[in-house]
Amino acid sequence: MGNEKLKWMFMNKLSERAIKRSIIVLSISLILIACSARAFSLERGTSSEIEKLIEEALLKNPELKASEERIQAYEQKPDQARSFDDPRLTLSFMNLPVDTFRFDQEAMTQKQVSLMQKFPYPGKLDLKGDMAMKDLAVVIKEGEQKKNRVIAQVKTAYHNLLFLKKAIILNEESRGLLAGFLQTAETEYAVGRGLQQSILKAQMELSKIIQRGIALRQQQETATARLNFLLNRPVDSHLGITGDLEQSIISLTYQELCALAEESHPALSGLEEKIERASLARKLAEREYYPDMDVGLSYGQRDDSSTAERPDFFSASVTLNIPLWQKTKESRKVSEESANERHALEQYQAFKNNILFRLKELLAEIEMYRQEIELFKTGLIPQSTSSFEASMSGYRVNTVDVLTVINNQLTLYNYKIEYYRAIADHENSVAALEETVGRKIF
Repeated sequence: MGNEKLKWMFMNKLSERAIKRSIIVLSISLILIACSARAFSLERGTSSEIEKLIEEALLKNPELKASEERIQAYEQKPDQARSFDDPRLTLSFMNLPVDTFRFDQEAMTQKQVSLMQKFPYPGKLDLKGDMAMKDLAVVIKEGEQKKNRVIAQVKTAYHNLLFLKKAIILNEESRGLLAGFLQTAETEYAVGRGLQQSILKAQMELSKIIQRGIALRQQQETATARLNFLLNRPVDSHLGITGDLEQSIISLTYQELCALAEESHPALSGLEEKIERASLARKLAEREYYPDMDVGLSYGQRDDSSTAERPDFFSASVTLNIPLWQKTKESRKVSEESANERHALEQYQAFKNNILFRLKELLAEIEMYRQEIELFKTGLIPQSTSSFEASMSGYRVNTVDVLTVINNQLTLYNYKIEYYRAIADHENSVAALEETVGRKIF
């Protein structure tokens, strides 16, 4: 009778332990299913959120506002460059005798008013105005390039925030799973079935997860502050990002992207404007061989004497500058501007080559991330999920220890983190690609 009672108690304890194990396994399985569902649910609808953020950045970003003010300043220059110099008015007394200082004593004494105007050689002012227009065009292109850079920065900060949001969620879920494994390991060790090594492993991995969560939240604060900075908001403002990571599909070829970049890249167009500006400066330097002209008009008023009536004087003059030192001045200036023109041409070619190289580099990065995403999505994550589920099944029937389950769970967790990181890096490279092209490609 005593043996049957002991047997009954032993079987009852085993049954309770099995029930607890089943509950733990069931809970972990439900969490795993939820994680897996989220791992591959790429929600649509993030476009409107990111577009609103970009619109706000373009409207409020201080750097872009400064660029707009700079453009307005340069808009005032062409009319100034095409205008004549101010005329010069001269008031003078001529031939006034110092013994009496009387205006009617000497016949040549007069009060004179003179007006002088400088007229540059024909074409010079037009060239100066055209050069100012090219400077304005360059500044406008620089402003467009800054806009593209801000857009890329907003997208990068946004994608990083989405990744960190996902990583924090996965980190908390993994923390919960490890806490459950640790409790199980401690329970089994207490009844003499588990190993202390399993407890130590679970404790160590749980500490790592907690440490990683701290780092992820710090990175989230930094990324939030970065996006607020771009939006010209207080850096501690709450953003409330609600979107999810979404992989873009690039359908354009390298040759098509190169053609778009040559057509649309603002900085490249700005360098074209600089080449034309340098050509105008060379033509202006060549015009300096020809003299400018100063035209003067003057009127001299004379006082009548007691014996004679004195008529007033009218005078006119034309003054030309003589380019006498053209070998050391004008010719040198032409050589200088010719060198500047060649420099602008080479600068354009160097920048164009850099863009073409950058496009190739970014396409290679995007393709690498695409393959990584596909590998995680169709290979590593499903395989590690199956491995984890298999270990859970083995753990349920006492053929697999908790240490193996922990290792499989951590492997799955790390693959999911790397999966979302690959999507974020992919989208950041796409944002850089659009900046390099100089326009949206979707």
